[in-house]
Amino acid sequence: MDNAEVIVKADGSGRRALSEHESKKLLSSYGVPVVRETVAGTPAEAVAVAKEIGFPVVLKGLGATLLHKTERGLVHLNLTGEEAVQKAALAIESEAKDELEGILVQPYLSGRREFVAGLSYDPAFGPVVMFGIGGIFTEALSDITLRVAPLTESDAEEMLSEIKAQSLLGSFRGEKAADREALIRTLTGLSRLAEENPGISEIDINPLLVSSDGSVCAVDALVVLSDGTKKSVSTVPVDPTAIGSLFYPKSIAFIGASSKFGKWGHLLMSHTISGGFPGDIYLVNEKGGSIAGRTVYRDIGEVPGKVDLAVVTVPARFVMDLLPKLKAKGIRNVLLISSGFGETGAQGKKLQDELVEKARQEGLLILGPNTMGISNPYINLYCTGSAVRNKSGGTAVVAQSGNMGVQFLGFAEEQGIGIRGFCGSGNEAMITIEDFIDGFEIDDNTKIVMLYIEGVRDGRRFFESARRLGRKKPIVLLKGGQSDAGSRAASSHTGAIASNAKVFDAVCRQTGIVKVEQSMDLLDLAAAFSSLPLPKGNRVGIMTLGGGWGVITADLCSRYGLIVPPLSPELLARFDSMLPPYWSRSNPVDIVGEPDNKLMTTIMEELMKWDGCDAIINLGILGRAIFIGQMTDAAERADPTYSKEFFDGIKAYMQDFEQNYLKLVAQLMETYQKPVYGVSLVTDIKSKTVYTVEGSAYKPVFYQTPERAVKAGARMYEYYRFLKK
Repeated sequence: MDNAEVIVKADGSGRRALSEHESKKLLSSYGVPVVRETVAGTPAEAVAVAKEIGFPVVLKGLGATLLHKTERGLVHLNLTGEEAVQKAALAIESEAKDELEGILVQPYLSGRREFVAGLSYDPAFGPVVMFGIGGIFTEALSDITLRVAPLTESDAEEMLSEIKAQSLLGSFRGEKAADREALIRTLTGLSRLAEENPGISEIDINPLLVSSDGSVCAVDALVVLSDGTKKSVSTVPVDPTAIGSLFYPKSIAFIGASSKFGKWGHLLMSHTISGGFPGDIYLVNEKGGSIAGRTVYRDIGEVPGKVDLAVVTVPARFVMDLLPKLKAKGIRNVLLISSGFGETGAQGKKLQDELVEKARQEGLLILGPNTMGISNPYINLYCTGSAVRNKSGGTAVVAQSGNMGVQFLGFAEEQGIGIRGFCGSGNEAMITIEDFIDGFEIDDNTKIVMLYIEGVRDGRRFFESARRLGRKKPIVLLKGGQSDAGSRAASSHTGAIASNAKVFDAVCRQTGIVKVEQSMDLLDLAAAFSSLPLPKGNRVGIMTLGGGWGVITADLCSRYGLIVPPLSPELLARFDSMLPPYWSRSNPVDIVGEPDNKLMTTIMEELMKWDGCDAIINLGILGRAIFIGQMTDAAERADPTYSKEFFDGIKAYMQDFEQNYLKLVAQLMETYQKPVYGVSLVTDIKSKTVYTVEGSAYKPVFYQTPERAVKAGARMYEYYRFLKK
């Protein structure tokens, strides 16, 4: 009987699990090393089999319903003779009674290292492979790692290196290192098994024993069949070119336009007009008249010109009847701002589903409902609930929370980060996060994708789309709803399927998504990825104006997986000739507060030339103009013997130096293809994170704290490693 027949037979008889023996036979056929075992029918047969195997042996009760054997006393270990086997077999018969289908006889394997491997089914992402510490400590320690199937050998290798107790896989207290190839075969075998047998919902191999000679063996195993409640959520993909056209309307009709300040019908119209949108703008309201000095049409059919995008703010109850009119007008794209749909509960979800069905019949594409709007700085389109006017750039932003999205846009505007486009995805009734990912993949102006999400509707499609895009462009993601409380809030907010946080982390690792934990990290990485070359290693050279800052930064590098290597003898000799004898003579290079601007630029260039580092962190160079400006202002007020011209000259000199320093940093990054992460000494209202240098492919980036610079460097290296893998 082949594997498929075993599963079908078990399922047909109403069994929800294979027996231990059936489970091991199935696993063995997929490359999982399993313990040698024989099924005996009686105590006498068990004794005979034990003599053939050789003592000591293990006896287990076998039966389709015997799933918790240890608790029922159906497992007897380290049996050293015939009498002990006979006694154990009789005890198993007495306890199991009619449930007993046979007695498993196995050799007793000794090993101090127990692991667990298995398979589970995630409602969003499907089959998930697990590996970690096994035995009685599996649940207590929860030292596990996960990957979504299908797994590559590289995925499996990474899993082995991710558990906290990975030292147990090496040589351990006189025992040989675990057979890593056997472990990798086990994990990839579980992945193939899941793909080829969708009727399986769970597999548990515990313990996966590593013997003293390093051999690996599944001592116990359980395969659980699906109970038919698996739900495969899928969405209808939107043509990626249609996503692009949504952001490039030549004419817009505001349906539900209002003259009342603060209402959405007035807000979006005002922001779009004041932002300089060059296309035709039409206002529609059943009352007619005029708003903002413009004609108001009573019905969309009265609009004289062609309309590419309808921005709808009328109440939810009127939207359904609007759809045929939009089709009659030849409108394809709809930005549905209106709330009152899926986010409100079961009735709203029913209305939303009906809306989607009718929209598809009418050939309409709806973004939303319950969205904050869209923007595209390349055509001066700023149709959002915020008056932010971002400059054009390479960072595309999609947020499942509109408020979070416009806050990001506001910060990006302040810090000089250019935006490719933005949208609040709203309820994602028709256009989902996966559609946007597919659209960004083919968009030449998109260089980095920034996402705030609370959940995904179609996990498998998200996985595939993100993995494809991640090989071409970095995806930086902040996820809400990771705690129990946050997950409940996210579910009520977006209606998305909440997935285990560890599973989502695994998805990010497999697809190259750079997942961040804080909203500021999202913007910091948008600045870094859009402005700097990728580091080709994790070795960092540090230049600092003060020792303490350098020490803190070196500690942070160690925490985030970056290396601060010692300086080469040649570099030490060069710096000895430039710096006072009491300089640090190490990396970080402490220039001990030397005021010589030429010295700073020279040391920066020497570090960039050095083949012993892959990136530079410079602390306190930029921002000195502000610091010295404050000093001169104080001195000017306190000491009238100096002229105003004297102090103005100092300020001008420092400002010129900083401008030239920014040009130098951009030039050095182009020459040596290494990123420079700056940390400003002090900042003021004019300070930015990203500085544009005309004619340069790269832009200097300066953060307010060492933590932000180090985290950006570590995450960029993480993405580089993904690409190389």
